Amino acid sequence: MSLKQRFPSDFVWGTATSAYQIEGGASERGRGPSIWDTFSHEPGRIHNGDNGDIACDHYNRVEEDIALMAEMGVDAYRFSISWSRIMTDGTPSTLNQAGIDFYNRVIDACAEYNIEPWVTLYHWDLPDHLERTEQGWLNRQVCDRFADYARVCFEHFGGRVRRWITINEAWVVSILGYGQGVFAPGHTSNSEPYLAAHHLLLAHAQAVDIYRKHYQKEQGGQIGITNNCDWREPLTDSDLDKQAAQRALEFFLGWFADPIYLGDYPETMKAGVGDRLPVISDEDRVLIQGSSDFFGLNHYTTMYAAEAGDEPVEQQVYGNGGLNEDQKIDLSVDPTWSVTDMQWAVVPWGCRKMLQWIANRYSNPEIYITENGCAYDDPIDTSGQINDQSRVDFYESYLEECAKAIELGVNLKGYFAWSFMDNFEWASGYDKRFGLHHVDFKTLKRTPKSSARWFKRMLNE
Repeated sequence: MSLKQRFPSDFVWGTATSAYQIEGGASERGRGPSIWDTFSHEPGRIHNGDNGDIACDHYNRVEEDIALMAEMGVDAYRFSISWSRIMTDGTPSTLNQAGIDFYNRVIDACAEYNIEPWVTLYHWDLPDHLERTEQGWLNRQVCDRFADYARVCFEHFGGRVRRWITINEAWVVSILGYGQGVFAPGHTSNSEPYLAAHHLLLAHAQAVDIYRKHYQKEQGGQIGITNNCDWREPLTDSDLDKQAAQRALEFFLGWFADPIYLGDYPETMKAGVGDRLPVISDEDRVLIQGSSDFFGLNHYTTMYAAEAGDEPVEQQVYGNGGLNEDQKIDLSVDPTWSVTDMQWAVVPWGCRKMLQWIANRYSNPEIYITENGCAYDDPIDTSGQINDQSRVDFYESYLEECAKAIELGVNLKGYFAWSFMDNFEWASGYDKRFGLHHVDFKTLKRTPKSSARWFKRMLNE
């Protein structure tokens, strides 16, 4: 039996991107600046001083790019909308028709190739005006701003978009943006991450409420949220290490999924964070609980978790689910594991265990892996080809474990490879390449890698 045949016939196969990472056109036709425009132009923030002003120029190459997706054989494309391209300052008073026209172009191109658009409303690029004048995600007013923006998107695109994702990786926004300061808006604090996360959940819930009350019945779509989480394996069989691994997962994924599926933040977080963790009021709980039609998961790697000793625990930028002084967890990797260019370990079985943990904790919801991929800098050979065998091996091994998860009863319904093409990789600039398609950032030429051709063969099996 081929790999493809081990998945249900209605399984969704897609690839994914995000607006700031690929679009460029930073100030074209009425687009306002986002916090990532501002952040990336601050000296010392981004590797090599890179920014997303041009990125992959997807803004001018939409049709070319979606034709390449069709060549791969995928049936879905997950992309995000730039809020400040739709609303220059983030409010309805600055509605920008040119921005709406652009995303209609994206949707038109998808329709031409029978590719289903999966639209993410927020992939980290808050309109800069809302950060400068209203404190961004630290002010509850941002929830109403987001709801207004979501309503505009439902109104203009909902007739042809059936799959909506409200927020991408609220953990990243909260911890990397407001705790560690390595992502926009660049704050460092031990309390702001929890407040920002609270408002992200409320913004998600308000947008879902609007969609369900005013659009879902007529438009016939689904709406949910995508959270990221990497697997945490106990370092030893000791009860303390098992508890540490469970606590790590609760601080990472339970932080955002527990309120939606179980109605409140995890008890471990309440104990570890104390009064810095906002309280979900009864009124807000009504909005938040049950506010996702599917479980979106971005998954990349696995680490061992152990109970922290008496020494201060080193904070790992990409490794920790929350601020580590609150979790008290030591994280490590097996030195025999291979790692990607992000120094993330390649541990396929961790993906299966992650899916099983979600199924067990949240009553086996419909799960879509909305991102999974790896960074490798595979050179172009003398014939102009990119033989990225490490990436092919990564995808094959992770999809093998996804198939096993389905065979064990996990309700996995789809998989999106990250990313369609090399792009602006946030604080890493253009140094890290996740793409199935190589991008020459001088000429912007796209070249399918061996991994793109592998996907085509696999999907045609």
